[in-house]
Amino acid sequence: MRSKKSPFKGRQFTAAVILWAVRWYLQFPISYRDLERMLADRGVAVDHTTLYRWIQAYAPELDKRLRPHLRMTTGSWRVDETYVKVKGRWMYLYRAVDARGHTIDFLLSAKRDAAAARRFVRNALRQQHTVNPCTLTVDKNAAYPSAIMAMKKDGELWRFAKLRQVKYLNNIVEQDHRRIKRLIRPGLGFKSFHTARRTIAGYEVLAMVRKGQVAAIPANDMPNQATFIASLFGVAA
Repeated sequence: MRSKKSPFKGRQFTAAVILWAVRWYLQFPISYRDLERMLADRGVAVDHTTLYRWIQAYAPELDKRLRPHLRMTTGSWRVDETYVKVKGRWMYLYRAVDARGHTIDFLLSAKRDAAAARRFVRNALRQQHTVNPCTLTVDKNAAYPSAIMAMKKDGELWRFAKLRQVKYLNNIVEQDHRRIKRLIRPGLGFKSFHTARRTIAGYEVLAMVRKGQVAAIPANDMPNQATFIASLFGVAA
């Protein structure tokens, strides 16, 4: 059962202001200093370091509260990885979308190997909005056949699921990577793995909202999206 305690208790600013800032940062390619200026333009004086703390606190909380409301994705998975710089080092962001471009799941990993690929697919299968895939389309990364074969053998994956290593069929997920890159770029990289994981969770879940994956609200209806997100936290928009 969810705690009755308000997640905004002890904050200097109102829940409405905090959620406004969190939504805008996670949806648009802006830096914390850009957002600080935007808020100042609206008469709200808040330091960029405070904005950073809000994202770290509420991006993963938003991800957790919103997932139960997602529409079901299809059984045609397009899986790929992209690079994310964390503390000067390149990490791997595993991502999957279905044939319609709807986000299935994502995973930040320090390694790009069979163990990481298996962990990603396993986590994706645990989500309430996913189904056991009929096809998994991947690139030529040799880690995928090994991971998929092991999962089938252990009964974690449907044994008739087809693995396709056809790069051009993965254009849909590769194009979706660009949105993540565009959002990350103004921040000039992440300072820690923990920070990256929390922030990316926010980027991804707000993208699900904008794609129309939430059953209660249509895609690109920002007023209704704001109202719905506020309702998840028990806040009047």
